[in-house]
Amino acid sequence: MVDINKWLEEAKADPSAENCGMYLTHNGVVRKTAKAQVRQGIESAPVNGMNFSYDQEKVDSVIEETYKMPGIYYIRVWLASGELRVGDDIMYVLIGGDIRPHVVDALQFLVGKIKNECVNEIEK
Repeated sequence: MVDINKWLEEAKADPSAENCGMYLTHNGVVRKTAKAQVRQGIESAPVNGMNFSYDQEKVDSVIEETYKMPGIYYIRVWLASGELRVGDDIMYVLIGGDIRPHVVDALQFLVGKIKNECVNEIEK
């Protein structure tokens, strides 16, 4: 189980902390409403769970790409795997950077890339 407060303590103890004026976190969870319904308005049966997997090499590559964005100094990612139920954690992301616009943009970029290029989600 991820302890986001511990993650923040560790981030603030990291040598990169002197460059960080903001940390943002993301916690993705399995929801009852199907992705197609939420994103495209397509009526769907309720989701009971999800099979979730990811490609670690692709995740590592996306993290490295995100570090190249302006003002980004700290990134930590955790992804679940296997069978998940509604309410279970899918991912945690922590990003630290210099100013809010840089950190917001990096979080959006990183989570989007992970979701679109690195994971396999099969809703049940």
